[in-house]
Amino acid sequence: MRILAGLALASSAALVAAAPAQAAPVDPAKALKKQYAAGHGVRVSETSRMVTDGTTTLVTTTTGEFGFGDGGVVAADLRTRTKGAAVPSAPNRAITVGGHVYAQGELFGAELPEGKKWVRYPSESGARTGDQPFDVFRPEVLKTLVAKAGSFRGGTYRGSLTFKELGRIYGEKIDPRLGSVRIGYALGVNSKGLVTGIRSEYLMDFGVLGKTTSTVETRFSGWGAKIKVVAPPADEVVDYDELGPDTSVPQEIPNNSLNSLGRLQ
Repeated sequence: MRILAGLALASSAALVAAAPAQAAPVDPAKALKKQYAAGHGVRVSETSRMVTDGTTTLVTTTTGEFGFGDGGVVAADLRTRTKGAAVPSAPNRAITVGGHVYAQGELFGAELPEGKKWVRYPSESGARTGDQPFDVFRPEVLKTLVAKAGSFRGGTYRGSLTFKELGRIYGEKIDPRLGSVRIGYALGVNSKGLVTGIRSEYLMDFGVLGKTTSTVETRFSGWGAKIKVVAPPADEVVDYDELGPDTSVPQEIPNNSLNSLGRLQ
């Protein structure tokens, strides 16, 4: 697989809308930390597209909410729909709460015991949700996006990072074929420094399989809203380990590592 490094962002009209520019913008990382309070959170809406040689091959939409604790995200309730994939790898719905992830739908609903609707897995600390490579709930990511931005105008930071640079922040070892690929970004913030949205885009060349552009636009609303994420009813849940060795249910939920985002889907 050959990888094309370097990417120009799409026209500014398609980028994240945000508040007017400020002479002294509020630090987004500091603004984020002030939001970390139990019982509160933020709502999210995300659209991810993969376009190969001019043809849209995959569209994924994710909506839901994240709940905060004193140190960051502690819970989430997300619904995902995929168009274009023969068999979507993500569950239709995933609830993260109390140290577990509960998955429902698609491959995660196959051949479950009678009366069971959810499969429970241990929650993987640090795993990202959705297809957005930039985890804006991590202050160190926000700091890097601001520091690496080539411009700040109209409340939007614009710049780019390589997968290798982003991998250092996450502590992920990146496939050498992917490391030099640049991810362009537009990070929108409001007058309080809170993220209103982030758009990312990168291009890969898979040789005879074509050139693929991945674009992810994630929007956030309702910062500070009261959020309560609850686990599904216990009698509808089965632990993955209880399904036995012959189950067709996936052994784990996709964790959206950077390396996985760089694979042809």
